[in-house]
Amino acid sequence: MSSLNTFGAILTYAIELESQLSAFFKQAGSAEHASAADKRRAKLERARSLYVLEITLEAIDGLNEADYVLKLDDTSAAGQKAAVQTAARFYNDITPRINVRDVQRILEKCAKEYSALS
Repeated sequence: MSSLNTFGAILTYAIELESQLSAFFKQAGSAEHASAADKRRAKLERARSLYVLEITLEAIDGLNEADYVLKLDDTSAAGQKAAVQTAARFYNDITPRINVRDVQRILEKCAKEYSALS
């Protein structure tokens, strides 16, 4: 797994995380959670297209994808809770490291939505 060491890498990982969670929640039979993940993914894609600029490519230290791996084979209530907690931790960890306020707001909202589910 690679390090989440740039703004672009973090947003790309967040988009993939939301895609995985959407598929996971669909498989678990939670269409509402899957739809919410799709909406978050779309917001993150818009943010990436708007804010990934040369000046935002500065290095970000201390984050690694291995710390946020989703265990998507367990669709039980406990498995869903674990996935939600991992997503909340990811967003809580990355938000203060992003220096674009509009993107911080999007990430904060993602963290709050996942925290409300756990």
